[in-house]
Amino acid sequence: MRITFVHRLFEFAKKDKSIFLLTGDLGFSVFEKYIEAFPDQYLNMGVAEQNMAGVAAGMAIEDKMPIIYSIAPFTTMRNFEQIRNDICYQNLNVKIVGVGAGFSYGPYGHTHHGLEDIGILRTLPGLVIFAPGDPIETDLATKAMLRHIGPVYLRLGKAGEPNVHKKPIDFTIGKGIIIKDGTTITVISCSTLLYRAFQAASELEKENYSVRLISMPSIKPLDKDIILKSAKKTKAIFTIEEHSIIGGLGSAVAEVLAEAGSPVRFKRIGVPDQFTKVIGSQEYMRKANELSLEQIVKTIHATYEN
Repeated sequence: MRITFVHRLFEFAKKDKSIFLLTGDLGFSVFEKYIEAFPDQYLNMGVAEQNMAGVAAGMAIEDKMPIIYSIAPFTTMRNFEQIRNDICYQNLNVKIVGVGAGFSYGPYGHTHHGLEDIGILRTLPGLVIFAPGDPIETDLATKAMLRHIGPVYLRLGKAGEPNVHKKPIDFTIGKGIIIKDGTTITVISCSTLLYRAFQAASELEKENYSVRLISMPSIKPLDKDIILKSAKKTKAIFTIEEHSIIGGLGSAVAEVLAEAGSPVRFKRIGVPDQFTKVIGSQEYMRKANELSLEQIVKTIHATYEN
């Protein structure tokens, strides 16, 4: 995903000199071409994310379009006060990019795991939140982010995520994307587990489940209509995400269903409310948190059939 983001940013920066990339001593091996082409549109701020957010706010006041880039927990949590007060409170045109969502940096430990970012940032008024699920969505989300006037958070994986979409898609802020349609259950996913949700839907279809699979790259604003239509069309809704079970996509969907008084069966599938006691690769960490393909299918079975 991050390579796709960098390529699209490069194309926009060629035409728009207001774009200014700020990094928190990261991006080596991916930004060299950008730095060489646009040395006056780049600054390495060092390991100083709070200062980076404040500088970005000042640049936005002077009609620049700053993009702050770092690992997800560093670009959303360490500088949360600056995002809240300096950027969102003033509705400034600052773009926040968090790379390494979920367990992408698995072996680095909990300091580098991006599991709370959506939950924290959803509380901020006026902030648009994108969590694309494959390189195709990432490209379209990057375009939408750079064209939108106002603060945006773009949540990215790391590298190597496969494309889920096999045909052109319509990417609109505040809208979900139907990948498959069905009548038995709805599966809603985003970000780094979209492909796993696609795999789970495919496995369930082999067992005669009719699966409605929805990608939700726009977390805020959220597509309430597609959620409520799914609640009427199918018998159960499952959300799948590589984020804390609290505050993320599942919580956002639950809020919509609860306020609408929907009786549909509902289950959040995500990272439990605990610090994982083991450390390893992204896939190892997923399995330790019941997020392997087999574990997700088993959870859906148990919830739907009971």
